[in-house]
Amino acid sequence: MNTIAQQIRELQRLSPTELAERYLELFGKPPRVRNKAFLQRQVAWKLQERALGGLSEHARTRLDELIAKLDVRLAPPEPRTRQTSSKDAPRAPLAGTTLTREWHGQQIRVEVREDGFEWNGARYKSLSAIARAITGANWNGRLFFGLSKRTSAR
Repeated sequence: MNTIAQQIRELQRLSPTELAERYLELFGKPPRVRNKAFLQRQVAWKLQERALGGLSEHARTRLDELIAKLDVRLAPPEPRTRQTSSKDAPRAPLAGTTLTREWHGQQIRVEVREDGFEWNGARYKSLSAIARAITGANWNGRLFFGLSKRTSAR
């Protein structure tokens, strides 16, 4: 019989379908994915486990302890909703939003990120900084991108 190293090298030559069949033989169930690299790692791990033994009882216990401490989200996060009252409305648009504005014939597209904004491949901390970079003048970023309206002085 081949050594473990030889068996693992042979996995490199197998197609994803052949690796999935090998996975089924070793794990007793079909794989969830057909990614070749993933299947190679999983099959190689199982071959080594069978030949050399799996995790020690101490290692399994420690892993269980560490897993119990993890704060793992089991459901997708609740979608954020916009407030209808302007007083309670968030100041920044939601991350993932694309803001567009035409300025002197140029289409401006700004991506809202969790940690700021991105325009032309550069990160900015505020919309005002982007408006200043575009126009060369100090602008209120929310006003420049049409997120708020100019109010008259009282």
